[in-house]
Amino acid sequence: MTDTVASLMAEIADVGTDPSRGGYSRPVYSTAELDLRSWFVEHAERRGLDVQTDRNGIIWAWSGGVGEGAVVTGSHLDSVPGGGAYDGPLGVASSLVAFDRLAERGVPGRRAIAVFPEEEGSRFGLACLGSRLLTGAIDPDRARTLTDADGTTFAEATRRAGLDPARLGPDLETLARIATFVELHVEQGLGLVDHDRPVAVASSILGHGRWRIGFTGEGNHAGTTLMSGRRDPMVAAAVLISDVQRLTRRVPDARATVGRLVPTPGGTNVIASHVDVWLDVRHPDDAVTRILVAEIEAAAKAAAAEQDCTVVITEESFSATVDFDPVLRDRLADLLDDAPRLGTGAGHDAGILKDHVSTAMLFVRNPTGVSHAPGEAVEDADAETGAEALADGLEALLGAS
Repeated sequence: MTDTVASLMAEIADVGTDPSRGGYSRPVYSTAELDLRSWFVEHAERRGLDVQTDRNGIIWAWSGGVGEGAVVTGSHLDSVPGGGAYDGPLGVASSLVAFDRLAERGVPGRRAIAVFPEEEGSRFGLACLGSRLLTGAIDPDRARTLTDADGTTFAEATRRAGLDPARLGPDLETLARIATFVELHVEQGLGLVDHDRPVAVASSILGHGRWRIGFTGEGNHAGTTLMSGRRDPMVAAAVLISDVQRLTRRVPDARATVGRLVPTPGGTNVIASHVDVWLDVRHPDDAVTRILVAEIEAAAKAAAAEQDCTVVITEESFSATVDFDPVLRDRLADLLDDAPRLGTGAGHDAGILKDHVSTAMLFVRNPTGVSHAPGEAVEDADAETGAEALADGLEALLGAS
């Protein structure tokens, strides 16, 4: 039986389901994500691909020999907590089907599928960690010391996954093998619904960053401490969350989100001693992003002072606005019957690779427009159309290489 995108997605439909949040929770190097990595390796080897895992945990499945000048596609398998079924795995399943189509057509040329770890940053807090390590966009010493919610370091997690954390870091030899990278991804919005088209070509990725804002007050008893004598960091955090919405709504095209708040010690009858707030800010103009973040930092300091607390603000990551290669973008769009060009507010490994290799992205229609949540969706027919479009694009690029 010939695999389809739908049949491949059905094989992994029970992996990493989250009964409490709904959807899927597949953090990097968890049992669920490792099971998905094994699933991919099995399918790649079944197709006769040469499978290797590099020192940064990126899986490479090669056709036509390992070497320079390769046309590469792929995506990721990890998810956000309670995420949808398609963010990441759709691109991996579509890559396998696209390689099947290229084999059926007898298309020659060196090509590979890449599966990147920790694209979402849901476990260690830094998105696109695998591609950042590959390209040197993060100091490997910093990466090794990143910790998850349980206190496990990234170094420990990679060691448990069979990797040597001492070897994490830039891999220019592997990077030099990539001539072109094309990533297929579910659209994380309604652009294709509005265009009434199944596939689009990415034009850009909004600049975005993540900041951790830590408020420190005084832990105390909820019943014996008068309201007038409290130094409550939770109140400061609540004020800031409201300020984030107020400040961001004044800036056209800006998006700011507090999606995670962690109090210490977290007891129902305890005034918290410390609260960490994670902030995500995005805007097409990087200068505007920086100005908005500065305004939010000022609001955080004011909220902390009002509650007699202290605050420390740490930039966890920042990725500048990405404009994809216009020549490659337009070539793919023309090849795909003048496919729409769409920008996105979501980060991707393709955006990290863009400064090192010629890079493009394809989006597949999402009828709900929902992403990073269980309501994320792709129609089977659109998934197969996306895989065919990816095959067509790869064939054209292989013919030009």
